[in-house]
Amino acid sequence: MATPDVRPVGDLPDAIGKTAARELQAGGIASLEAVSRHTEKELLAIHGVGPKAVRILREALASRGAGLRDESL
Repeated sequence: MATPDVRPVGDLPDAIGKTAARELQAGGIASLEAVSRHTEKELLAIHGVGPKAVRILREALASRGAGLRDESL
């Protein structure tokens, strides 16, 4: 069975890729605001979300003056 062609929704950047977009959405993360509530470690634990996707998400958040949740909190 073919994997559905899932494109990022909301304001998630297209550059994160289809797999990362699909897995983030499956985990209830469909916006940069939702991404900002997670740590890098939490995002990397999601299947299909690797260092490149996290870097792209960080850059998108930084362009809005936001960032990922601090690991120490």
